[in-house]
Amino acid sequence: MPSYLLVFAQSHSEFRIPELESVAQLHGFAITLPVDCDPSRPFMVLDLASEEHAKLLAGRCILIKHIYEFYAQGGDYEELHVANKANGHLWSSYAHDTSFKFIVTAYNHKIPGSRQREVVESFRYMAFAGKIDMKNPQIILGCFEEYDSSIALRQDRDSKFRQAYFGRLVVDGSARALIKMFDVKKRLYYGNTSMESEVSLLMANQALASSSKLVYDPFCGTGSMAYPIAYFGAQVFGSDIDGRQMRGKAGKGKLPPGVLRAATQYGVADRIVDLCTFDVTRNPWRCGDLFDTIVTDPPYGVRAGAKRLGRKKELSEDKKAANIEHQMSARNKEEPYVPPTKPYELSLLAADLVLLARYLLKPEGRLVFFLPTVNEQYEEVDIQSMLCDGMVLVANSLQDFGSWGRRLVTIRKATQESYPPPCFEEERDPGARIPAHKDFREQYFRGFKKENDL
Repeated sequence: MPSYLLVFAQSHSEFRIPELESVAQLHGFAITLPVDCDPSRPFMVLDLASEEHAKLLAGRCILIKHIYEFYAQGGDYEELHVANKANGHLWSSYAHDTSFKFIVTAYNHKIPGSRQREVVESFRYMAFAGKIDMKNPQIILGCFEEYDSSIALRQDRDSKFRQAYFGRLVVDGSARALIKMFDVKKRLYYGNTSMESEVSLLMANQALASSSKLVYDPFCGTGSMAYPIAYFGAQVFGSDIDGRQMRGKAGKGKLPPGVLRAATQYGVADRIVDLCTFDVTRNPWRCGDLFDTIVTDPPYGVRAGAKRLGRKKELSEDKKAANIEHQMSARNKEEPYVPPTKPYELSLLAADLVLLARYLLKPEGRLVFFLPTVNEQYEEVDIQSMLCDGMVLVANSLQDFGSWGRRLVTIRKATQESYPPPCFEEERDPGARIPAHKDFREQYFRGFKKENDL
C-alpha cells in the first residue's frame, strides 16, 4: 500500500486519531495506524489503499492541514537521502518535464533562509529538469523538520531536529476553512455557552454526520451543534428544557429568530426538523431506536448549570394552592409559564445520557458528548462506570485546560437489542466511586481545592 505523510494542525492532538478513524469509517474504508503512532506529534506516516482515500480524509478532517505522498524520512539528511534514493520509483516520473516548487519548513522552529537553500540543493541528485514555478507548479515537494517542543527555543538548535520528512503534496486540507465559516463571532445568533466552531466540527465528525442520518441534540441551547451537523447533510432534531434559548427574540428584518436565524445564515434551515421544549428526564419519546446519532454539549455549570423539572424543597399545601392560582392567572393573561427547575448534578446527567442514548439510538448509533473532569482526580473508571450493557466506548479525547479539562466521549450502541425507556434516578449508589466530574460546578468555583483546604 502507498504511504502518505499527514501534516496536522497544531491543536487538539488527542482528537487526531479518533477523527481519522471516524472519517475513514464514514467513507467506508479502514485505516491501520502505525505501531509506533504518537498522536502528540504533528506528522504521521499512514498507509492508505489509494490517493482517493487521502483526498477523502483531507476533505473532511478538521485537523489535517496537508497530505503528502510519502517518499522518505530520517533522523538526519544523510539517512533521509538514502531512503529517498531507494524510493526513486515514486518520484522519477516527475523529474523530466514537470514544473515544481520546493518548500522547506519546520515544526516548533524557524529555519534560516540560507539553510533552506542548502536543504533544497541537497536534493540535486533527483535531477528535476522541469521549470521551477513558485506560483502555479504542477507538483510541490515538501521537506519538514520536526523539533522537540521540550527543547528551549535558542539559535544553536537549528538542524538538531527530531525527524525530517519528505514527499509530494497530494492535497491540502480543505475542511479547515469551515472553522472560519462557522466562527461564532460571525454568527447571527449565539449565546454565552455557544461551542467554538473548530470543536463543534470535530464533534460532527465523531458523530459521523452525513446525509440521510437523523441526529438529536437533547441540550440544544443556541444550536452550536446543529449547524455543522446539518451542513454535512444530516437532519437535526433539538430539544432543551429552556425553549427561550432556541427561540430567541424576533429581530429586525425577515430572518426568523433564534436557532433558525443562524441555520438560515448557513443555508441549513430546511434540515432542522424541529426544536422542542421539554425536560430530557421527562421526555415525550414513546419508542426507541429513532436516531442515528445523539450529539450534545451538556451544561456543566461554569456559565450555565444543568436543570431538571422540580423544586429543591417541596411546597406547603398553601403554597401549592397559591402556585396553581398563579399558573391559571398567567394562562388567562397569555403570559408564558416557566415551570420550576432544580439542579441536575453532572455525574447523574452523564449516566442518564448514556441510558437515554441506549434507548433512542439505532444499532451501531453513536453518542458524542463533552464531559468536564478534574484532571488530578480523573481515572479511566470514571468513563467506564457510565457505560451500561450494549454501550461500548469508542473514543475519549482530552482538551486540557490545566487543572481541569473536558473530554470528548464517543460511545457506540453495540447491540441489536431494543431497550425500554430509562428511569432517571435522582440518587446514586452511596458505595459507588465518586467520579472526577461529580459536583464539577462547585469544584470549579472553589478552584478545585478540597473543602477542608479552604
